[in-house]
Amino acid sequence: MAKELASLEALRRRINAINHSLLDLLNERARVVQDVREVKTRYAMELFSPSREQEMLEAIVAANRGPFSNEAVRRIFKEVFRASLGLMEEEGRKELLVSRAAGKRDVVVTVRGRTIGLGPVVIAGPCSVEDEVQMETVARAMKRLGVGFLRGGAYKPRTSPYAFQGLGKRGLELLAAVGRKYDLVTVTEVVDTRTAGLVAEYADILQIGSRNMANYELLKEVGATMKPVVLKRGFGATLEEFLQAAEYIAGMGNENIILCERGVRTFARETRFTLDISAVPLLKQMARLKVIVDTSHAAGRRDIIPALSRAALAAGADGVMVEVHPNPNIARSDNQQQLDIPQFEALLEDLRPFLGAADRAAHRPDGLDARG
Repeated sequence: MAKELASLEALRRRINAINHSLLDLLNERARVVQDVREVKTRYAMELFSPSREQEMLEAIVAANRGPFSNEAVRRIFKEVFRASLGLMEEEGRKELLVSRAAGKRDVVVTVRGRTIGLGPVVIAGPCSVEDEVQMETVARAMKRLGVGFLRGGAYKPRTSPYAFQGLGKRGLELLAAVGRKYDLVTVTEVVDTRTAGLVAEYADILQIGSRNMANYELLKEVGATMKPVVLKRGFGATLEEFLQAAEYIAGMGNENIILCERGVRTFARETRFTLDISAVPLLKQMARLKVIVDTSHAAGRRDIIPALSRAALAAGADGVMVEVHPNPNIARSDNQQQLDIPQFEALLEDLRPFLGAADRAAHRPDGLDARG
């Protein structure tokens, strides 16, 4: 018995030694993988090559002499390959300009004395700029309620080519005029590289919509303006793809980027999109950028916008974007998801517990803007 136990201990020591040898070999393989990644990155090659993986697997299986079955060997090495690819991708994330792993400070965006990143903010206004009376009414209400950011679309990318496409330059002029009159920071969408410069002349913050998240030439164009950019997540994009899109803007030397979660497409039909609330804390872990949530586009219906807005701020969002129209029933676009002004005022009251001290002071019930 004693002899058998001694033999067992010897076998265990041998297994331990093999385990450490395997670990050393795996780490050596990982270092070679990192070298491969550097070469592939230098020449803009895809990190993952399915054909190369299959060739390696078949060569390993051909050399197998047991006792592991060929299927077991495939499973083991597929896990090794998966871990290697993960290492490559992790190294890539560390190199992103916008990555938290880059070790730089968080990006706080300040425009004309108003800041995104030092406490939750509200960005509000109509889906589309329609006329002077509409914009005057909304802007005056924003000022009265202490909301410092006014959104409004001058160029509107629409699913239907026959739907209202926006007023174009005239819309920019109307937005800029009320912004100056009421001291509001203006936000509007850029849809085309040909008009990026024009939009930048009129708006304080440029917006890239969901449909254009992967329009890389447009991302570079707006990045080059050096204006702050609200970048919306594509409704079918992963968070990794979202950050890569932000990298195109940052790569132009412009890190004034605000990430905007606006819902992803799922099988649900009760809402326009499904709000991915988990994206808020995950993006804040992954990137140095501030994160806001467009609850109007996620919902596609006005009745649940307050609940989604509370959820967004509770999850740590740096702000919410909502659509507000003097008379949503006659709005020329997205009328089902726009709040009227009394509904918006009720929303602000609803969000009071989630707003920072500065915003609580700004959204005073007497309607006076605490910043003057």
